Amino acid sequence: MATVNVYLTFNGNCREAFDFYKSVFGGEYPYIGTFGDMPQDENCKPMSEEDAKKIMHVTLPISKETCLMGSDTGGEWASNYKEGNNFSISINAESRDEADKLFNTLSADGQVTMPINNTFWGAYFGMFTDKFGINWMVNFDERPTE
Repeated sequence: MATVNVYLTFNGNCREAFDFYKSVFGGEYPYIGTFGDMPQDENCKPMSEEDAKKIMHVTLPISKETCLMGSDTGGEWASNYKEGNNFSISINAESRDEADKLFNTLSADGQVTMPINNTFWGAYFGMFTDKFGINWMVNFDERPTE
């Protein structure tokens, strides 16, 4: 069955927030990456130096079962950003079929913000807001971490 975690979104202060959470919960980041670490799409306008330093993704395990995950947002990704709606429920599916089922059923009558598809980081991933206004992310790791 899928696992569920909270995914927090920040407006440029993700690293500061996660360093605070790390000081509270302890542990280490198994992954922290910036938007500058992403492969550049030649069809997109160049990224500013400020945006390149923003956090694309960070994970902080806080128990055996639960992780806090997060990223910064900005520009075109942040048109609806405001404090209070800056979180998503992140589901990690155990198979591609489960990811499709969860994505398609939960997003029915909602708004898909990123269709589920293969990503450059090796996951099958998509995002949407359900018909009740809740933000969701569905992920299946093609290359599971050990």
